[in-house]
Amino acid sequence: MKVRKMQSNRGNDVPNHFVIETDNGRMFQSYSSNIAFIDNNGQVTLGRNWDYSKTTGKYRNIFLGESKKETQEKLDSGKHLYNPDL
Repeated sequence: MKVRKMQSNRGNDVPNHFVIETDNGRMFQSYSSNIAFIDNNGQVTLGRNWDYSKTTGKYRNIFLGESKKETQEKLDSGKHLYNPDL
């Protein structure tokens, strides 16, 4: 497992936001909440706090490479999964 700080669009480390790399994929964590996981096949699973705050959303969008609107559409269509226990 490898943990690194999330980086802003300008390449600066962001406090309290982390990317955790595992053998199974990558997790985005904000403070102690797991926000999103991308498995090695590209499947995205969102946790209960995926839309917790504007700041979390900003870095979630960077992590996923998509806007909140796109994320919501993919959740609604079933392309992204939701797991409150992520």
